[in-house]
Amino acid sequence: MGDALRKWLTDPGWVLRLVDVGLVLALTYMVLVIIGERRTLWVVRGFIILMLASVLSKSLDLYLLSFVLDKLVVGSAVAMAVIFQSEFRRFLEQLGRGDIMQLFNHPGRVTPKQDSVTDEIVDAVKELSQNRIGALIIMETSSPIDEQDFSVPGVKLNAEVSKELLQTIFQTSTLLHDGAVLIAGSRIVSAGVILPLSERTASRQLGTRHRAAMGITERVENCLCIVVSEETGSISLAERGVLNRPLTSSKLKELLELRFSPSSDERAVAPIRTLGRQIGSGGQALFGRLFGSRSNSRDKK
Repeated sequence: MGDALRKWLTDPGWVLRLVDVGLVLALTYMVLVIIGERRTLWVVRGFIILMLASVLSKSLDLYLLSFVLDKLVVGSAVAMAVIFQSEFRRFLEQLGRGDIMQLFNHPGRVTPKQDSVTDEIVDAVKELSQNRIGALIIMETSSPIDEQDFSVPGVKLNAEVSKELLQTIFQTSTLLHDGAVLIAGSRIVSAGVILPLSERTASRQLGTRHRAAMGITERVENCLCIVVSEETGSISLAERGVLNRPLTSSKLKELLELRFSPSSDERAVAPIRTLGRQIGSGGQALFGRLFGSRSNSRDKK
C-alpha cells in the first residue's frame, strides 16, 4: 500500500491531472460566487455542460462532434464575456491588483428585495382596481421572455418598479395604457406590449385583457400575468393559461409571494457564498498573520 501510494505521489502525470482538476474547480467556484443570480446561473450551467460534453467527445474520439462542440464553447465564452461585462471587469481588476482572496467574497449588491417589488405592484394594482382603470402586467418567473412571443414588443423603459410609475402608465390619457407592462426582477422592461390572444373558448364576461393574459401564459410558461378589469375593477392572475379570478389585493400578494419565494437555485448558491466568505476571511487572516509577523519581527530588529 505504501509503495503504491509513493509511486502515485511521485508520478508527475497524476499530480498534473489533480492540479488541472483543482484549478478548474477553483475557477468554476469563483464564477459561481461572482455570478450568483438565478437568471444568469442557467447560462453558466449551460456553458459548463458544453465544456464537459467537449471533453467527453474528445475522450471517445468523436472528432466531428468534438470540433462542433469546441466552436460552440468558444462562441459561448465570447457571448458570456459580453453578457457579464461588469462581473468580468471586476474579476480582472481584482486579479490585476492582486486581491485574489477578494474573488471569493460575493460583493454586496444594492438591489431591491422581491418583497418590496411585490408590494409596489400590489399597491398599484389595488389603486387601479379601486379606480376601475384597466391594467395588464407580465412578470417573468425564471428565464427571460423572448420578444418574439409578443405580437408587438412595445416601448423600452428599463425603469425601477414603483406604484406611481405603474399607475401613470395605465392612465387612459397616456399612449401606452392599452398595452401590457413587462416586469423582470425589479425592473420595468417595457410598456405598451401587445400580447397574443388565447384561442380557447372563454366566458363572454372576459374581455380582451383577460384573453391576452391567457394567451401569453399559454405560449410562455415562465411568466405570470396580472389583469385589472376596466369594467368591474376585478383582479385576476393568469398562469399557464389558467385564469384565477376574482382576487383581492391581499390574496394577490399572497400568491405572488408564494410564487417568488427563494428558489432552489438561490438556496443552493447560499452555502457556496457562505463558504466563499469563510475561505476568504480565513485566508486573509492567515496571510495577515504570516506577513504581519514577519513585518513585526523586522520592525523590532
